[in-house]
Amino acid sequence: MNIDSIINFSTSLPDVENFRPEQEKILSGEPLQRVENHYSSPCKQFDAGVWTGAKGAWKVGYTEHEYCEILAGSSIITDSQGQSIQVNRGDKFVIPAGFRGTWEVLDTCKKIYVVFQQNNQNITQPC
Repeated sequence: MNIDSIINFSTSLPDVENFRPEQEKILSGEPLQRVENHYSSPCKQFDAGVWTGAKGAWKVGYTEHEYCEILAGSSIITDSQGQSIQVNRGDKFVIPAGFRGTWEVLDTCKKIYVVFQQNNQNITQPC
């Protein structure tokens, strides 16, 4: 590996995907989402990029650990017991694998994400 292997989000051309949560998970609104994935590890367990979400709410169930840094907008994250936090521009946090609840975008939300997918199976490629 050399300096050319470093991924600079401001100059790289990410893989882009536009989608909505599955219909049965949507609770309100039209939560159109966009993922600009700038990096995926060879073993497919680690990803990093930029996510943007439109107003709306949906059910979430995390199988991965996710670091988030909110760049714009605000959201409310609520756990399965009904406790919630509001996250806003500048907030940095981790959602651990196993978290279940809802994500509600109040104002179009944009975040940097770094995801690690726990995998207990044999890995044939190193991360």
